[in-house]
Amino acid sequence: MHMHPHLPYPDSEADGVIAPLSYLAADAVRPVSYAFTPPPGQPWESASYEARDCFIADARRQQGLALDGNGFLLADAPSAVRDFDDEDAIVATYYAEAMELALAATGGTHAYVFDHLVRRREAGRAALSFGRASAAGRAAANGRIHNDYTEESGRRRLALVLRDSDLLPFVQHFSIVNIWRAINGPVQDTPLAVCDARSVQPAELVRGEVRYPRRTGEIFQLRHAEHHRWSYFSRMDRHEALLFKQYDSRMQGVARFTPHAAFDLPDIPADAPLRESIEVRCLVVHA
Repeated sequence: MHMHPHLPYPDSEADGVIAPLSYLAADAVRPVSYAFTPPPGQPWESASYEARDCFIADARRQQGLALDGNGFLLADAPSAVRDFDDEDAIVATYYAEAMELALAATGGTHAYVFDHLVRRREAGRAALSFGRASAAGRAAANGRIHNDYTEESGRRRLALVLRDSDLLPFVQHFSIVNIWRAINGPVQDTPLAVCDARSVQPAELVRGEVRYPRRTGEIFQLRHAEHHRWSYFSRMDRHEALLFKQYDSRMQGVARFTPHAAFDLPDIPADAPLRESIEVRCLVVHA
């Protein structure tokens, strides 16, 4: 694994793009989103959202990015998996690669991948929303700014993953890391933006629910603030992996939550391939 060198934050638009990001509306409380057809009379999303034009810096020009500082970094980490439609290959090969990557980036002692998701941008590039699965069964790109875990659901995940493990009493602290990879060549249309964890205030994070057929997840959504610092990595390719922190049990001194969202690049070529990506979530333990 090789961490890319970077230059400082940009001073001009040449070092990034201006594009709309989908923030939670200022008056929203306890937003609920459905990942399956909601019951009669219930909307897919209970909250309203507001698109804000944001400067999104090209993080390839940033220096010294760190998971514990900014909440994200880019790794040069080729995968041996050739076909990301092959679920068996993902579980047998990609999970092991992801765990190795997460341990190298965090210095953890144990790592556990507990789920993955393959996403495809919809043909026609419909307006970005919550990223529900299409009729073809693949999840779309998720354009709602969110963080996958809250204080409560992050802690709950440790117990779920280590339920039958003798390691549980020895955990000093743990984190949940998302590893995101483009799987069909350089991303030209809908990359992933990440918000520097140091630029987010706790009061801007709003607890929300994601309802699935057999369970309910709890995530953070984000209210707008001018001080948020957004970044993306231009033309991410198959050999690269974006790691970002979704939870850390340490209460201070480190990045704990890294809001993120897909966004549409302005002025893309008409024949730009639809973005395809895989993300895995990995629990990293320090014991």
